[in-house]
Amino acid sequence: MAQFKEISPNATAGEKLGNWFNNRFPTAGAAYRDHLSEYYAPKNFNFWYFFGALALLVLVIQIVTGIFLVMHYKPDAAKAFESVEYIMRDVPWGWLVRYMHSTGASAFFVVVYLHMYRGLIYGSYRKPRELVWIFGCAIFLVLMAEAFMGYLLPWGQMSYWGAQVIVNLFAAIPFIGPDLALLIRGDYVVSDATLNRFFSFHVIAVPLVLLGLVAAHILALHDVGSNNPDGVEIKDGPRDKDGHPVDGIPFHPYYSVHDLFGVSVFLMVFSAVIFFAPEFGGYFLEYNNFIPADPLKTPAHIAPVWYFTPFYSMLRAITGEMMYALIACVVIAAGFALLKSRLATLTKIVLVVAAAVAVVLMLAIDAKFWGVLVMGGAVMILFFLPWLDNSLVRSIRYRPGWHKWVYGVFVVNFVVLGYLGVQPPSAAGERISQIGTLFYFGFFLLMPWWSRLGEFKPVPDRITFAGH
Repeated sequence: MAQFKEISPNATAGEKLGNWFNNRFPTAGAAYRDHLSEYYAPKNFNFWYFFGALALLVLVIQIVTGIFLVMHYKPDAAKAFESVEYIMRDVPWGWLVRYMHSTGASAFFVVVYLHMYRGLIYGSYRKPRELVWIFGCAIFLVLMAEAFMGYLLPWGQMSYWGAQVIVNLFAAIPFIGPDLALLIRGDYVVSDATLNRFFSFHVIAVPLVLLGLVAAHILALHDVGSNNPDGVEIKDGPRDKDGHPVDGIPFHPYYSVHDLFGVSVFLMVFSAVIFFAPEFGGYFLEYNNFIPADPLKTPAHIAPVWYFTPFYSMLRAITGEMMYALIACVVIAAGFALLKSRLATLTKIVLVVAAAVAVVLMLAIDAKFWGVLVMGGAVMILFFLPWLDNSLVRSIRYRPGWHKWVYGVFVVNFVVLGYLGVQPPSAAGERISQIGTLFYFGFFLLMPWWSRLGEFKPVPDRITFAGH
């Protein structure tokens, strides 16, 4: 039998209750110490470190509001749209819950994109945090699946036709595509069967996976320790008499209170959007989605929600003409590898044959498939970032100045691709999205080369910090 910790008879009622609880559930106390009060984080966190906590907050908002929406929503093609209208018009405070959920979906991607960008500029994916980054990318991928499945549920015009277009993309996969699209839809067209399976995945299966990945992400982070704007490991620095890093401070109460400021500002902005602009000009809630789904009437322009549009632009950029540019890239890359490498002759022959096979496949298979592959590859390439970056230092602070311009152009390019994905197709937009797609992949695929170039600044032995 476990030994109970005794407490003074003169202790307060609160102390007695805490002791009673800890004696019966010591794991909770250990978790509190390991991940809050005794978890030491670098003391130079800045603005960029708000977004991890904000992502966790939005996740809670989405789960809670989703539970209340499910109480009144009907996953039936004949009743789904009406049930959403019922929530908006007749359920007490239903409009607020629905707008919190729809705005929360966009807010989730805003904070996740900013959180990932912080990891990008400060090198938070570098050793020993590769697994933390991989879990984070998996969260992003699962979040996209969750958002896509939830997008169909209102059963409005854009929900219906957007799902029809996206699911049909899977049909472009050679051999298994048509059967795979049929399996996802559950029917030959988006129908009641599609709605039911998307609903079950959206409210049960995918959230469970998402919660598991979030837990793994946090646990992996706390095992190796947090990165910081200087990219210096505080565990390798001096320690105090208790063995704690001198350049670190306990996460609680310091950063828990620090994050409350970010939460307060976020909730003010979040509330302003909910109460004054929940549709956000048609970006958060498309106007066509206030029209019931009609399988016989196709909207003039079908586009996904804004957080998918950068990848949708890359999909649309892959045309027959663009295939020649991609083939040229494959040939140039193979030729450059042959010229610069000291490989054996047999290996070089294999490389040439592989490049030739790649060119033949690119010409033989429809460009639509390569568009789907590029769209998926734009997400999957993020998983390999820890092995693509060969920079001598972690943080952007100590890299050559022109590296900041490269990262800045990358962000502008991503935003432009997102904007073009919302707009109807045009000749100029197609050309810009093609250039943007090449830059996006060039940023990552050429990173092993360009990340080593330039004059790096000396990295301090300890983190730089100025009290405020």
